[in-house]
Amino acid sequence: MADRPVPLSRRDRQQQTRDALIAAARAVFSEDGYHAASLDRIAREAGFSKGAVYSNFEDKPALFLAVMDRNLELADVDLRNPFGQPGTSSNPVSTGKDTAEREGYPPAATQGFALATLEFIASAARDEQLAPQLHQRLTDVLGHYVEAAQAVRADDETLSAAEIGTLLAALDQGAGLILLAGDVLPDPEVFNAGMLRLADPARAVAARRSGNRSGAP
Repeated sequence: MADRPVPLSRRDRQQQTRDALIAAARAVFSEDGYHAASLDRIAREAGFSKGAVYSNFEDKPALFLAVMDRNLELADVDLRNPFGQPGTSSNPVSTGKDTAEREGYPPAATQGFALATLEFIASAARDEQLAPQLHQRLTDVLGHYVEAAQAVRADDETLSAAEIGTLLAALDQGAGLILLAGDVLPDPEVFNAGMLRLADPARAVAARRSGNRSGAP
């Protein structure tokens, strides 16, 4: 006699519901944008009632933040190493392209959610309750660039790892924003070289002279 599957606990069922709502929300936000997306549609796409949304999230901003958190978790490996290695992509981390390819997200959905994120940032930055939550997440993202800077920063570098990390974030996030707005992006090798020059100029120049454009050891 086959063993019967162990029933899910209430906590596990709630987590499954939450995960389904986050996945549906990501798709709806990507298609409709932040402001136009409705909790009714998100609930339908996830296969639940609108009440299930409010049982797990306080409101639409809270749900959007949950989607942002999930995306940041998935992008963590890319954020820790924004420099590119031989055989891997040199896309700006901010575009989400590497994460999308790894997770199987359609390119259009990735771009759509990035646009929705710009909507959310513009709105949340003016909200006294949401602004600190948004700031904390942006601070966490910046921290990953600082970690990357610490890993490759030259011993004789006069800029601190925090300063270099901020510059890396500015270049990477700025390149992603330009790409999102006008589909204009430097050649991946040029972008990668720019990131490396911020992190370790001498190593970057030596790498290009030797033909190792990525700067990898």
